[in-house]
Amino acid sequence: MPAAGHGRTRQPDERDPRELGGHWRTAQRIAVQEPDAELAPWVERLWTASWEYAEPYAQKIVPLPQVHVSLIDEGPPRVVGPRSRHMVRELAGRGSVVGAAFRPGVFGALADGPVSALVDREVEVAEVPALAGEPVLAGAMADWLRAHLPADGPGPAAREARELVARVAADPMIARVDRLAAAAGLGMRSLQRLFSEHVGLGPKWVIRRYRLQEVVDRLETGTRVDWAGLAAELGYADQAHLSRDFADLFGEPPTWYARRYPSS
Repeated sequence: MPAAGHGRTRQPDERDPRELGGHWRTAQRIAVQEPDAELAPWVERLWTASWEYAEPYAQKIVPLPQVHVSLIDEGPPRVVGPRSRHMVRELAGRGSVVGAAFRPGVFGALADGPVSALVDREVEVAEVPALAGEPVLAGAMADWLRAHLPADGPGPAAREARELVARVAADPMIARVDRLAAAAGLGMRSLQRLFSEHVGLGPKWVIRRYRLQEVVDRLETGTRVDWAGLAAELGYADQAHLSRDFADLFGEPPTWYARRYPSS
């Protein structure tokens, strides 16, 4: 799902003013719809985004351990695999995209192979046998999904992977893989294999991503952040380690990223 981005290549001390203080929202419209009960075991959210830019805008998209099915400007539907780090996509002129974000862990029940093979890749929907068939239309994403997704929901392994990712997202005390393995009652190798097959990204990556989401959540409030205290709270040795980890996934240090949101 789109997040704030930045424009032409700039010097380190420059920022595209369109990305600061939430101003990017003036050129973008994003709507999120909750799935109905039939789709909810598979889909976390249905979303649409549209934009209009007189000058090209480099849209920063931050990573999550999710697979999306998306349709850009009425083009062919694509399966967008989980991203291991941020990416930038140029937006120019007027455009739109509709998409469905699958719950982490469940796409392995549809893929012809481990979800790890989809990491950092985009493929045509036709390459996923379970989704091949009638093309998806922009205004009928939910109906198209109902026609393709098994009515009995994901299988046991996919459900287990989904529940483990949800546990990581909800419990800030899970900061290490061995703690997650113990909570799941799995050995380390079994946990790694489950994540490779159904999530795509490893449990260490998933834990790091959701702990760093707590940084983003605080930045969105616009309040002042005690960076040293937050680093310690999230299990980092110091602020520098937190900053490097954050920049690796989000593309810039957290103090820079904070400027994307209005300050209180």
